[in-house]
Amino acid sequence: VGPGSYTVGTMSERFDCHYCRDPLQGKKYVQKEGRHCCVKCFEKICANTCIECKKPIGADSKELHFKNRYWHDNCFRCFKCYTSLVNEPFMLRENNKVWCSNCTAAEDAPRCKGCFKPIIAGDQNVEYKKMVWHKDCFTCSQCKQVIGSGSFFPKGDDFYCVSCHEHKFAKTCAKCKNPITSGGLTYQEQPWHSECFICSNCKKQLGGKRFTAVEDQFYCVECYKECVAKKCAGCKNPITAGFGRGTSVVNYEDESWHDYCFKCTKCARGLANKRFVCHNGKIYCAECPKRL
Repeated sequence: VGPGSYTVGTMSERFDCHYCRDPLQGKKYVQKEGRHCCVKCFEKICANTCIECKKPIGADSKELHFKNRYWHDNCFRCFKCYTSLVNEPFMLRENNKVWCSNCTAAEDAPRCKGCFKPIIAGDQNVEYKKMVWHKDCFTCSQCKQVIGSGSFFPKGDDFYCVSCHEHKFAKTCAKCKNPITSGGLTYQEQPWHSECFICSNCKKQLGGKRFTAVEDQFYCVECYKECVAKKCAGCKNPITAGFGRGTSVVNYEDESWHDYCFKCTKCARGLANKRFVCHNGKIYCAECPKRL
C-alpha cells in the first residue's frame, strides 16, 4: 500500500489552474502529473474514487492505493472485523474487499461439525472420515459428555462413548445381565461372557470344552462324572452318555446301567432292549433262570 501520487501546497508564484484558469497565486493547489490545479477542480476531475465508500479522495484526505485501487486511509479496514489495516498485513479478496490476516485465516479454516465455527491452526481437534470437530465439541450423542480424543463408536451420523455404546447396543450376558463388549460366546442362541459360562462345581470356564447341562446348570466332564452322573449298577462307574463308550442307559427299579453293562448274570448275554428276569436282585436272560 502506498500514498497518493500527487503533491499539495500553496502557490507562491503566478500560475493559473490548468482546468478552470483561475489564478492560483496565494491559494492552495494540487500538482499531479506535472499539472497545477485548484482544489475544487482536483476533487471534481482528478481525484481518485475510494473503492470502499465510492466517494472522491480529496486533497485534504490521506490516500492509500494497491494494484490500481484507492482508499481513504480511514476506509482501509478489514471487511470482516473493521480493524484498520494501515501498516497492517492484509489480503485483497473477492469483490475487492480487504481482510486482515486473522479473519483470512478464520475464513479459510475448516469448520467444526459441532459448533460450525472455524478451527484455527493450533486448536485441538478431532478428525474422522473427512469431518473435523473442536476437541470439546466432539461429544457423545447419548450422554453429551466430551469424548475428545477418547475411544468412541460411530453409528450412522451419531457417535457414542464406550459406556453409552455398551448399554445401548452391546449384547447382554444371559447370566450377569451386563453388556458383552468383546469376545463372549453363544449357547442355545443366548450370549454369555466367557468368564460367566463356567462349570457350576469347579468354576472353570467351559468355552471350547466339552460340557453337559443339567437343569440349567453346566458341568465340565470331570465334575459331571463325579457329582451328577448316576453310577452304573454293573461296573459302578459313572454313566456319562455322550462322553465315552455307549450312548444308551438302561433304567430299572431305581437302578441304572450302561447299555453294555446290562447283561445276564449267568451267561453274560447283553440284555439291552431284550427280555430279562430279575431274581434275588440279579438280572438274567429269559433262559438262564430255568437252569438255576
